[in-house]
Amino acid sequence: MIPRYSRPAMTAIWSPETRFRIWFEIEAHATTALAEIGVVPKAAAETVWAKGRDAVFDVARIDAIEAVTKHDVIAFLTHLAEIVGPEARFVHQGMTSSDVLDTCLNVQLVRAADILIADVDALLAALKSRALEHKHTPTIGRSHGIHAEPVTFGLKLAQAYAEFARNRARLVAARAEVATCAISGAVGTFANIDPRVEDYVAAKMGLTPEPVSTQVIPRDRHAMFFATLGVVASSLERLAIEVRHLQRTEVLEAEEFFSEGQKGSSAMPHKRNPVLTENITGLARMVRGYVTPALENVALWHERDISHSSVERMIGPDATVTLDFALARMTRVIEKLLIYPATMQKNLDRLGGLVHSQRVLLALTQAGVSREDSYRLVQRNAMPVWRGEGDFMALLKADPEVTAALTPEQIEDCFDLGYHFKHVDTIFSRVFGAA
Repeated sequence: MIPRYSRPAMTAIWSPETRFRIWFEIEAHATTALAEIGVVPKAAAETVWAKGRDAVFDVARIDAIEAVTKHDVIAFLTHLAEIVGPEARFVHQGMTSSDVLDTCLNVQLVRAADILIADVDALLAALKSRALEHKHTPTIGRSHGIHAEPVTFGLKLAQAYAEFARNRARLVAARAEVATCAISGAVGTFANIDPRVEDYVAAKMGLTPEPVSTQVIPRDRHAMFFATLGVVASSLERLAIEVRHLQRTEVLEAEEFFSEGQKGSSAMPHKRNPVLTENITGLARMVRGYVTPALENVALWHERDISHSSVERMIGPDATVTLDFALARMTRVIEKLLIYPATMQKNLDRLGGLVHSQRVLLALTQAGVSREDSYRLVQRNAMPVWRGEGDFMALLKADPEVTAALTPEQIEDCFDLGYHFKHVDTIFSRVFGAA
């Protein structure tokens, strides 16, 4: 985690203090469950909670113990015994380290997912607001980076809204995928711990019992989780690239907000660069980079190995913290995005009406001209305009083969900008609902 690209709430989930607090809760709940089924004294479980509930776990002390034991869970349990006293011997009865580690990781991922879902909700609200604001703002649609046909800027934002609505659903599913608990002991057979303990801990930690944990929770769940983060990151990059393109000098239909006192270049005082969306593009690459290690973690040896552990200690915090930051940054970009309808109109007109070529093509075919001849006639008149030689409508009206099929009024009708927007309301109702 890099502080420059981190936000406090998400970072706190991955702090040692939070991790040890979750470990304690798992162990204490398990001890309570063991007491309820008569395996350990109830007084011992009560003591564990009484002395541990408000305890401040000494991270430095645990690290010092681990330096000797070379085992993090044993180091924690040793420190817990220093706090709890003799009753600590009843903690971790029948459990194995993975019961604590895997259940804790899933608690952290669930909490991280809750923040990410809230992040997406904020971005969706921003996209909807700006989409409605510019529902009927004409702009040029581009394919291959080349002017194609008119759209509205609101439709661009509506597309992004629909995409992130899908991403929200994916995050909800990913959260459910990792919200499982394993308290099943060595090799997952429950030989030394009753399955009722797992049920109890799962309920207390907001999880569900893992149907079959082979001492570890299967990593296909985590692979799906991190793959989902990668998809969300890719959607962020798609939107970021759109903003970056629109801010190019030759386009300048929209740009990132440039605050008072902000500077774009150390050398060129005139510069206003799309640094926020460029940053988002880079962060998206990092989040996607964590997907492959998560996929490779699925294939563990037999009932368990720890080849996944070092990977998850890195990608768990880094992927969630990075995506959280990127989502929040994109929300601010959209909320403050400077939008220039006049420039959009200027760019629409830049090709001298060529953006209406398909309407002319279709009008000719409707008038009885073959599609091949219609295409030839339209292209013949379009190419000079492409080279900057004349006006498309004027050339069509001067072409006898065209005017043999279409009246001047019919040609003019093909250049009606509003024609392209007659179904905008339909699309918006599909995206945002009838209201």
